Amino acid sequence: MTRSAAPKQSEPRLLVPSLMFIALVVAAVASLGAPLITSVATTFHVSLGSAQWTLTIALLSGAVATPVLGRLGAGPHRRTTILVTLAVVVAGSALTVLPLPFAWLLVGRAAQGVGLGLTALMMGVARDHLTEARSGATIALISVVSIIGVGVGYPLAGLLAELGGVRAAYGFGLLVTAAALLTAWRSMPEAPEGRSAHVDVPGAVVLAAALLLVLYLAGERNLWSRHLAVAAGLAVVAVVLLCIWAVIELRSTTPLVDVRAVRHPAVAGANLAMFIGGIGMYLLLTLITRYAQTPHGAGYGFGLTTFVAGLVLIPFSVLGFVAGKLTPRVRERIDGPLLLACSAAIVGGGFVLFATARSNLAELFVAMGVLGFGVGGFSAAMPGVILAVTPKSETSSAMSFNYVVRSVGYALGSAIGGLVLATGTATGNLFPNDAAYTTAALVGVAAMAITMLTSLALARRRSPQTNP
Repeated sequence: MTRSAAPKQSEPRLLVPSLMFIALVVAAVASLGAPLITSVATTFHVSLGSAQWTLTIALLSGAVATPVLGRLGAGPHRRTTILVTLAVVVAGSALTVLPLPFAWLLVGRAAQGVGLGLTALMMGVARDHLTEARSGATIALISVVSIIGVGVGYPLAGLLAELGGVRAAYGFGLLVTAAALLTAWRSMPEAPEGRSAHVDVPGAVVLAAALLLVLYLAGERNLWSRHLAVAAGLAVVAVVLLCIWAVIELRSTTPLVDVRAVRHPAVAGANLAMFIGGIGMYLLLTLITRYAQTPHGAGYGFGLTTFVAGLVLIPFSVLGFVAGKLTPRVRERIDGPLLLACSAAIVGGGFVLFATARSNLAELFVAMGVLGFGVGGFSAAMPGVILAVTPKSETSSAMSFNYVVRSVGYALGSAIGGLVLATGTATGNLFPNDAAYTTAALVGVAAMAITMLTSLALARRRSPQTNP
């Protein structure tokens, strides 16, 4: 009895920083693929399209693993689930460092991507083991940290790749994931008693197949331009699989995701806002980083190296964290959906800045800072909107579904940006014309306007409940 009480007393002191650290690590490690694509292509003598899969496969495995881990995290073996998942991430990180063929690098990246499913479990732990006031602020920051991890991983990976090659950059991933595993082993508490969770295997398989098709179609832009009929057919198959999955979940006594709860107006509206907003947020992130790395010979751009281009993300991370810290306090006065709408408007402002002012590097820093502040506020407000109507026992499951929606939105945002820029690339040219970036920015403005209107509609629907 005495030995079991000791860890319980130390949990409040260690738990919050541990949750933050683990969420930051899994996000940063999963983002390592983005700045290393060119280095991977050179090191392994593969095409850029093949090297792109080091990022895509991590996003895919994360999207597939997230709802499964969310369901396991709702059960009695949450601590074991967290430790085993981190062990898988560490093993994958080791594969990315060892001198093995390219196929093994993809296997390692897929294993690293599984860690993305842990963010929702961190939220479940916070909600179960912290006071209500403290858990709300912690969950908001976990959500923000899972976003700004990209801004941490990108410049570090770029610097390490320049100094020691791609293996050195992936070695950083191995170091921090091992530290995250040790942190979890020391600090993660057991789930409260009375929990039970069964994984709906048929539902998981069908959802995995549907997400595979969705993310594949989002990443393979050449398929849409060269084989439109095939791409459209696969898109139809993906939609059919998602419908079948929904039917399976509705009929299951132990669904992977509680679809009935997802249909709640607050949850459905929040997920819709996350999906459309995710498209816009990731679109601007990719536009700015790509523009910064475009050589001067294209008639625009700054020709930055991978590392220096990564530094452009620093305002994104810093102001995103600031917004995450401020949001819980602001939410005491402003309802969650209104915060989502305000944050979407801020991101839209970032698009307007990029569309109208990008002639010098300082303007890109400002646009990235505005994006970070908007994304930070949006990410911090989102969990509160969903969890306000979600039982404690379903925290991990509900947030895991939101993160799947976010992943798909991010993938589509990246794909839409690439498609618009490809359309603006003249035959025989390597880089798109400058006007293509303006067009892509206007697409982003439209996406954030829809997100803002969706959030405002959700706020109006909730207002009779909050002000009877």
